[in-house]
Amino acid sequence: MKLIIDDAHIDQIKRIYKFYPVDGVTTNPTILAASGRKPYDVLKEIREFIGADAELHVQVIAKTAEGMVADAHRIQAELGKNTFVKVPAIEEGFRAMRLLKAQGVNITATAIYTPMQAFIAAKAGANYAAPYINRIDNMGYDGVAIAKHIQDIFRNNNLNAKVIAASFKNSQQLLELTEYGIGAATASPDVIFSLVKNDAITSAVNAFIRDFEKLCGEGKTMTDC
Repeated sequence: MKLIIDDAHIDQIKRIYKFYPVDGVTTNPTILAASGRKPYDVLKEIREFIGADAELHVQVIAKTAEGMVADAHRIQAELGKNTFVKVPAIEEGFRAMRLLKAQGVNITATAIYTPMQAFIAAKAGANYAAPYINRIDNMGYDGVAIAKHIQDIFRNNNLNAKVIAASFKNSQQLLELTEYGIGAATASPDVIFSLVKNDAITSAVNAFIRDFEKLCGEGKTMTDC
């Protein structure tokens, strides 16, 4: 499973890249607005940092299929052909996906709440489908189960698309999808930082260090003992 950062703050992205084996960055209009900066200024900075080969997902804003296609062309012109264009899984979006697929554009179907949205998006040419795990939970359904269902649909129908699960509230949701072999998950920095944040882990590591320092002296390591 690919692990992707769902954020547009470059300082957070750099911190996560320093420590975690992540595969790219996803953004959406709300995330870009939270940065308080011009969209392409932010996105170009992210692209420059993560490199041309890493995945970067950027969403169209236009309401019509033709407008979405125009947005997609601008996005890729600014950020490179490897950029995944996020298109909402609605009627105009499905039409835009078909047009973009014919042009060889990488597509991420977004705003997915139901398996049927994902199925139609994959049929229309989407490379990824992004179900909103926590938002689905908040509607009274099981977001993790729906993401698994979508993956089963893709496999059973021989569709060349993967799930990129989004909108997590905790690491347990992410763990369940990891166990199932979901194609990718995109999570906020807070969720990524929580993946291995555990007082028991910290306590164990500190105990090892204290015991070693009793043997070799405070501040000593295997380098200088």
